[in-house]
Amino acid sequence: MRREKGKRKGERRADAGDSKGKGDSAEMRGCEGRHAAALRALIAAVLAVCALPLAAQMSVSHPGRKSTALKMDEASLIVNSELQQDVLVSWLSDHCFQCLFQPLGLVPAQPIPGTPSSAAFVLSSQHPLTLQLNSSTGNQELCRVAFHFGEQGNYSLWVKNDNESVRASCSIVTDKEPVNSYLPILVAVVVYAGLCILVAAGRTVMGLDVVRNLCCLGNTMEMDRLVNSELGSPSRTVDSSYELPATPPTPSTRLRSLDTFRGLALVIMIFVNYGGGRYWFFRHESWNGLTVADLVFPWFVFIMGTSIALSLNSALRRGSRRSGILGKALWRSVQLFVLGVLVINPNYCQGPLSWDTLRIPGVLQRLSISYLAVVALNLMRFGTRTDGQDSDGRWSSLQDILPYWPAWLCVVALETIWLCLTFLLPVPDCPLGYLGPGGIGDFGQYPNCTGGAAGLIDRWLLGEKHIYQTPSSRVLYQSQMPYDPEGVLGSINSVVMAFLGLQAGKIIFHFKDQHSKIMSRFAIWGFILGIISAILTKCSKEYGFIPVNKNLWSLSYITTLSCFAFVILFFVYYTVDVVKFWSGAPFFYPGMNSILVYVGHEVFQSYFPFRWKMWNSQSHAEHLTQNLVATSIWVLISYLLYRKKIFWKI
Repeated sequence: MRREKGKRKGERRADAGDSKGKGDSAEMRGCEGRHAAALRALIAAVLAVCALPLAAQMSVSHPGRKSTALKMDEASLIVNSELQQDVLVSWLSDHCFQCLFQPLGLVPAQPIPGTPSSAAFVLSSQHPLTLQLNSSTGNQELCRVAFHFGEQGNYSLWVKNDNESVRASCSIVTDKEPVNSYLPILVAVVVYAGLCILVAAGRTVMGLDVVRNLCCLGNTMEMDRLVNSELGSPSRTVDSSYELPATPPTPSTRLRSLDTFRGLALVIMIFVNYGGGRYWFFRHESWNGLTVADLVFPWFVFIMGTSIALSLNSALRRGSRRSGILGKALWRSVQLFVLGVLVINPNYCQGPLSWDTLRIPGVLQRLSISYLAVVALNLMRFGTRTDGQDSDGRWSSLQDILPYWPAWLCVVALETIWLCLTFLLPVPDCPLGYLGPGGIGDFGQYPNCTGGAAGLIDRWLLGEKHIYQTPSSRVLYQSQMPYDPEGVLGSINSVVMAFLGLQAGKIIFHFKDQHSKIMSRFAIWGFILGIISAILTKCSKEYGFIPVNKNLWSLSYITTLSCFAFVILFFVYYTVDVVKFWSGAPFFYPGMNSILVYVGHEVFQSYFPFRWKMWNSQSHAEHLTQNLVATSIWVLISYLLYRKKIFWKI
């Protein structure tokens, strides 16, 4: 291009010199002028042909984009058509269940025989896609191609005439290999594994007699006495907030496995809330199914129920009044609810809090409701025998279940209410019992039915402006209705989830120090809940009676996550509290200060050192580094608070 411009400038200078000094004839000047005009026309044509793919990409795929640089989870596709007709390109994500094809753009007809027309597009590389090419006139399908594009890869789709059929032949060619977007995860695993090995080696050295004699260790019994979990103490004696004034507290033997499990759920929750490296499997599922982000909140609810069983049952054994326990639980729930509303509405830079758009549901609000309900259910029992006293006779093996049949009846009644409202409540312009995402799902038949009865109840009780405005279904299913995953109807199943955790706590309490019985019951409950999940889901993601769905907190979601929780608690209890192979670190420390760490990470997530300006905001590696550093800092903070004996409870 520069050489062509130089030629044109040289020609202008030559023309000027000829006209001034050499006195060439008018015929010669006219001939050179015609050659210069032809050259300029040729250059303009070449520029137009070269700019065609770029113009198509900017106008079709991303209007207004000034650069062709690919972002995260994007791939470039150039469609080359040798057909004598315009071709309409549409796409469909294999992750989108029963969705309509979405138009991507138009490839013009072949302008000159033997010269294919081209158009460039930018596609998502998160999930496999199906491309459909139709004729623009009769909307006849020409070909269909299924392909999983790699991140920041360049591809070409060639569309050619098929002489033996009315359809066209399509093939995809890789022009530039994609990047390995999962390599940063492997590096992070290696780094953290190395740190664990170094810590283990350090603990081994510190365990030597020579080194131990040089160190002054603190009184661990005093530490355990001062520690109190904020959502129900997992100690085997009474919580200090419920003890009788005349009875002096006794040192407790804490179950580190419960704090470890709680801390594990909390650390994963912080990581995914900070972005999870911008990987799709560290974000919430669009609708049905599970990702890593969908696991942690139910586990936190589950372990909260376990802690409640241990703390309140101990308080009852020591003579605390049930009315006093319930009153303190009510006050604690109110505090959690108010704190949750303040945390999820941080208008620090937008001026005073706007009551018109105040979001009411949230994580802490859901925890407060579940906590109060499960405390009330825990206080419901039949008979005068106190908890922890062994039952006589043949029913001693069921002493963790039979005395609490009134509570079980209430749970069954709650679940019946959820089922009736979900499947029998009429929703305007929606089918009865609709559980879909709306938008383009279900072939676009019910675009405004997101969440079915759950969405209707939230909009009716709370108002559209007081619930979550951008649900996870908006990206893939393009739903436009606001929907809150922590809504009113789903709170019923969160209570059931906490109650199943309460059952785990009762197993630990009634079979104290009988490790084989405790673990066998954990395994049995996990097996039973797994069978129920298999029946409800038909062992499929989309075609079950009740699919696993975090947005709805469906019944199968509760049974599946409770099954996982019992299995994980089985292994954590065995390794931490039975054989003591693992101390629970580093998850043990945030588990001891869960409310403080959760609120802190929400409030300070936009401040340094939890977030900083990145060199390349379109790099998974840099996002992953930032999110892992921020999560690790909160683990370190929780460790320092543990060493300073600072524990925040509500």
